[in-house]
Amino acid sequence: MTKSIWLLSAGIMALGTSPALAQDQTTPTGETSPTQEAGEVNQEVDVDPNDEIVITAQGRAQILQDVPLAVSAVSAENLQNSGASDIRQLNQLAPSLLVSSTGTEANGSARIRGIGTVGDNPGLESSVAVFIDGVYRSRSGIGLNELGEIERVEVLRGPQGTLFGRNASAGLIHVISKKPNMSEFEGFGELSYGSYDFIRASAGFTGPIGESMGFRLDGVHSRRDGFYEVVNNTGQPTGQRVNNRDRYFVRGQLMFEPNDALEVRLIGDYTERNEACCAAAYRSTVEAFDPTPGAPGDFATRPSRVVNILTNLGGYFPTPNDRFSRQISITPGRDYGGKTRDGGISGQVDYSFGGASLTSITAYRDYKSYQGGDIDYSTVDLLYREPDGTSFRQFKTFTQELRLQGSAFDDKLDWLVGGYFADEKLRLRDNLQFGKDYGQFLACRIVSGVARPPAFGGPAPGADDPVLRNTSLPGCLSPTGRGFLAAAFPGANAAGGTDASQLIGALERLSTVKNVGFNTSNFDQKSRNYAFFTHNIFHITDKLSLTAGLRYTNENKRITASFNNNNTFCPTQQATAGAAIAGSSNATVKTALGGAILFSCLFNSSSGLNNLKLADEKGEDQFTGTAALSFKPHRDWMFYGSYSKGYKAGGFNLDASALGSPTGLIAPGNVSNLRFEPEKVDAYELGFKYGGRQLNLNVAAFRQNFSSFQLNTFNGLFFLVQNVNGCTDLQGTPSPALAAGSFAGTSGADEDSSGATGTCAADNVSSGVRSQGVEIEGAVFPSRDLTITAGFTYADTKYRNDLVGNIAGTLPLAAELFLLPGSNLSNAPKTVVTTSMTWTPRLGTSGLTGLLYVDSRLTGDYNTGSDLFPEKEQDGFATVNARVGLRGPQERWGVELWAQNLFNINYDQVAFNSPLQASGAGTRESVAQFGSPFASQLFSAFLAEPRTYGITGRFRF
Repeated sequence: MTKSIWLLSAGIMALGTSPALAQDQTTPTGETSPTQEAGEVNQEVDVDPNDEIVITAQGRAQILQDVPLAVSAVSAENLQNSGASDIRQLNQLAPSLLVSSTGTEANGSARIRGIGTVGDNPGLESSVAVFIDGVYRSRSGIGLNELGEIERVEVLRGPQGTLFGRNASAGLIHVISKKPNMSEFEGFGELSYGSYDFIRASAGFTGPIGESMGFRLDGVHSRRDGFYEVVNNTGQPTGQRVNNRDRYFVRGQLMFEPNDALEVRLIGDYTERNEACCAAAYRSTVEAFDPTPGAPGDFATRPSRVVNILTNLGGYFPTPNDRFSRQISITPGRDYGGKTRDGGISGQVDYSFGGASLTSITAYRDYKSYQGGDIDYSTVDLLYREPDGTSFRQFKTFTQELRLQGSAFDDKLDWLVGGYFADEKLRLRDNLQFGKDYGQFLACRIVSGVARPPAFGGPAPGADDPVLRNTSLPGCLSPTGRGFLAAAFPGANAAGGTDASQLIGALERLSTVKNVGFNTSNFDQKSRNYAFFTHNIFHITDKLSLTAGLRYTNENKRITASFNNNNTFCPTQQATAGAAIAGSSNATVKTALGGAILFSCLFNSSSGLNNLKLADEKGEDQFTGTAALSFKPHRDWMFYGSYSKGYKAGGFNLDASALGSPTGLIAPGNVSNLRFEPEKVDAYELGFKYGGRQLNLNVAAFRQNFSSFQLNTFNGLFFLVQNVNGCTDLQGTPSPALAAGSFAGTSGADEDSSGATGTCAADNVSSGVRSQGVEIEGAVFPSRDLTITAGFTYADTKYRNDLVGNIAGTLPLAAELFLLPGSNLSNAPKTVVTTSMTWTPRLGTSGLTGLLYVDSRLTGDYNTGSDLFPEKEQDGFATVNARVGLRGPQERWGVELWAQNLFNINYDQVAFNSPLQASGAGTRESVAQFGSPFASQLFSAFLAEPRTYGITGRFRF
């Protein structure tokens, strides 16, 4: 029982630390401190006779108050109490962290202090890196696996650009597994059953092999029915469930310790997931519009023309305007099935020379994930990916890290030098297809955006026009509609006939585009990265220390691309409608013809790409580092100030849509359009911390300025990747919505914001994103069996008022991003409060103990969309997890009842523009409701998990 109390206290104390450090205490039985630097996983820490908290976050054993780093650590038992099985559940325990997943399980995104990278595009690395046992995982979504038997999870806040194997501009998550037991055999088993037919079984065994070797083997199998129920167009269940769980994980370890100087640890693991993911529900089936532009918050709703078109094409909306019923209707025959395989092997060698020690970490990993899906998320057959394995992303990564560390000048200097090398091969294959209803729906979309004035008996502005439109006829045009176009656009067209005849012909050709697309879209990227670093601690006096670290990183990326596409409609439309555009003098006709080309060739889907071979190479190098001054006037107090320079590599947008406008021919030179710049950050932090026997209190203030922030956003048609910078002397026109004040405050904009996006001189370009705030965390230990923690984060994470799209200042942001200037970032709530209470009372003298555990996370309002549309706002909410149980003597067995999201709080993880489902002819139609009465946009959302509950039994021997 004593052991369990100390382990639990250690985990809780980790949550009660300042953002400058992790706090996990050494146990009375001499167990290793649960906090170590990535790559120092195997470093043992001696028990301090005064029970000082000892960590190794800087690569050497140190008393907690001596470490001016932003580290929080969560113990295995605390994760177990909270019900965490992967890193997403860390949200409940760390107030500055937010982890979410969207379109596929490979698209996980982690944010720290409001900063992160949307994971839908594998060309972008994560601002928050994920390491497991010192080995870098190429993208944060790869870390959404079962964790298995772990020692702890560390969360490092702020840029990590010195010690770790890979640069991270916003922070880092490090999962550290339990080591083999070298002295005695032990094992465990655990079985859980819960709602949605949830079953999770895990087991493990460890022990010695002879006198100098040990092993550990553990595994997990987990399955659960999906949270979404698929219904047909009469509302009857089809038996199909989406967002299910079916995964297993196995990990084996060998440890070799022939003497006190040498330790070798080998780890091999394999994960497989066969799951249907991820469904989305419509947020609403009515459209919002601004009836009087310029009046703040003046919104109204009306029936959506897009819904009418979808309904006429056979669409069905189960429980409209109630997305949390979690009933969806998808195209019959479509499947969200997918498979993920992730495996690898790593070897860590630690050798002591006496005056110095050497650490080597060598690893190879192979990750592959594919996912089918009805990616328009509607009953109408617009877009889909086949679940046949031909659409996938794969990473093959080899990494090598070396570190040498020691002390000098009578321990006045703790020094560390090292190097890192990584070779990664990324393969991306896509089979995105246009469904059987694609062309007709898009023709209707263009027609629904054509205004029929009252003189022609037109409807009220913004209303649907069934007289002009008919979904059963080619081009979606009724006879009346054809007559209207003939009368409205009678002018001669130099390409032949009239503008009206050219427009009607283009719409008819568009309506025939169906069942075509990429057989494969192929992107291959090779990345080589090497770095040299040093990290040193100068003990100026017994109370004053200076930490200084420096890193040089060199990065080279090469891509090749090729395509196999059977969309022959696109070249025909480009030639014919393109000539009609050149031959017309009518702006409305030109726009509509451009829309017909755009939609016939969307995503650059064209057979004209099949003979095009693209290649490009990008190299960059960067110095990063840290400096921190810490002062400890008393053993219980420490004050510190630090500066860190962080960096995340640039790269290539691996999406054919980014090659250029589909209204023109793609040329080899367009490959430069795929490039984006490295993300850089200057971070400052001031803090203090107090650590006593019954109270820990920690406060930190931070400010982080990001240049070339890498933004990935979905505009309703395709993903945009842009860098975001600020400008001190903008040359551009203020964005209309913010300048007029219509949406001030809607997406977190200042009331006096008059921000804009445009161009400026290179010497006027500055950081484009700022994150600043304060973190306060505390833990109280009234008795040995009771721990109470609380954490508060205030993070003001905003775009600058004036923005530009590249470091040279020559590129404005995309038109869809007009709400960004002066606004808060997406998925960045200003305030978050976490609490937990753990009570483990003795039950008489029988050796039994009880468990009562409750944790909560209270989150303020925030916007879930990268473009900050008001429809994507998420109101503040609070989630609670709870667990109550009975444990046997020395915790040899236990039975627990648990609930996740106890009060069944409904909220959106991410809201997004429903793909294609707007009206009008252009790429900006999804935002046109802010200025035009003739456009609309539907919105969908990936929902958070509902309440789940169950029972768990476990034993150890």
